[in-house]
Amino acid sequence: MIKQGLVQKQTQKLSPIQITTIRMIATPTQELMQEVKDEWESNPVLEDEPAAERDNEETEEVREISIDELKAEEDIPSYRLNVNNRGRDEVPDYPRFSVQESFSESLMEQLGFKEMSDREREVAGFIIGSLDDDGYLRRDIDSLIDDLAFRMNIYSDADEILRLLKVIQEFEPAGVGARDLRECLLIQLRESQKTEDTQNAIRILDECFEEFTGRHYDKVMSRLGLSKDEMKASIKRILRLNPSPGGQMETDDMDKRQQIIPDFKLRMTENGLEMEMPRFPMPEIRIKRKYAELLEDARNSDDREKKEAATFVKQKIDSAKWYVEALRQRHTTLEKTMNAIIDFQREYFEDGDESHLKPMVLKDIAAATGYDISTISRVVSSKYIDTHFGILPLKHFFSEGLTSKSGEEVSSREIKQVIREMVDSEDKNNPLTDDRLVEILTSKGYNVARRTVAKYREQLGILKARLRKEF
Repeated sequence: MIKQGLVQKQTQKLSPIQITTIRMIATPTQELMQEVKDEWESNPVLEDEPAAERDNEETEEVREISIDELKAEEDIPSYRLNVNNRGRDEVPDYPRFSVQESFSESLMEQLGFKEMSDREREVAGFIIGSLDDDGYLRRDIDSLIDDLAFRMNIYSDADEILRLLKVIQEFEPAGVGARDLRECLLIQLRESQKTEDTQNAIRILDECFEEFTGRHYDKVMSRLGLSKDEMKASIKRILRLNPSPGGQMETDDMDKRQQIIPDFKLRMTENGLEMEMPRFPMPEIRIKRKYAELLEDARNSDDREKKEAATFVKQKIDSAKWYVEALRQRHTTLEKTMNAIIDFQREYFEDGDESHLKPMVLKDIAAATGYDISTISRVVSSKYIDTHFGILPLKHFFSEGLTSKSGEEVSSREIKQVIREMVDSEDKNNPLTDDRLVEILTSKGYNVARRTVAKYREQLGILKARLRKEF
């Protein structure tokens, strides 16, 4: 039996300012600066010329009109179009981006030097476009053939794909176009100087790859007839290879291209810790003369088209006002959140000692600020603070908490640091197992389960004891 009835349900609808603010909070400063510039340039009613250029205008006819000069009627609300959002502070000279050649562009440029038909060049270009960010081709050949036919109307076969892939594998950086790690390393070795160490390394990867990656070195030596010294030299040669040729290139380019713009600066002064936010270049709302005149004409006219045009202008002005207000709210939210983090971790911020970093989760800062946990998460995302002991991401200050034998809360970061120190100082011929790490941590007063130690070890990128054993 179906019953009908009325149910009263309360829902909350976000305003345009709230929606924009939520998005801005998660946006890093350098991206937001470019976004603001694009937003202002895309709004047709706003003046986007630099202030210095406007100040040099010589004639009265091109003078900007402030909305304060316009008289509003009931059907056209008053909008302030010249808002003084600029303080006396100078806009900081932030680092700029330099243009770098991308990984794909580099490969396509190298392709241009190869003699081949237009068809082959198209197929090779498609293969390059199918490479992962780290330079590997992880798609199977059949799927490439199908995509070429479907997307580019080019009918190819496995022989052609493999032949052109071999051409790409000759490009720089060495190892690009490989289909797995083994092939990537072998490409690099075969292109290098043919020394005895290199030839032995090729044999190891070619014939005993699984035994080598499992560190069963005795089996490798026995099977290939290598001495202990030859094995050591070959291992050293392999470890110098790049397992991620494309990823390494992208990382190098990003290091050169991007410089972090800290959202906060923290300094030690005579009065203690002082935090400031570098002044964001807040945009200035100024309407172009012709649109100001349009509003003025519409005020004194009953013309429908003029009224509709005036409505369009007002909508664009509203959009700009919402945008500026969202920027202000972003600034307030970030400032309040950062101050709460500093208060919570004050002892750590005073000296930068990792052991003074207290357990802290998003919920702690949400409670201190009154913001939602999701808001704190957005603030923490991709934000950095410049301290007297280095530039650090805000995520660095958050960690789980565990209880020591004495009943004190200790940060998971502190425990990770202890694990790292123990592994760094261990006997590499007899590395510490997870069980042994638990025993040592327990003796130091840390109550940590074995599964927790294993999790922390993996998060630190530390291999299992068997794989850490040196030859």
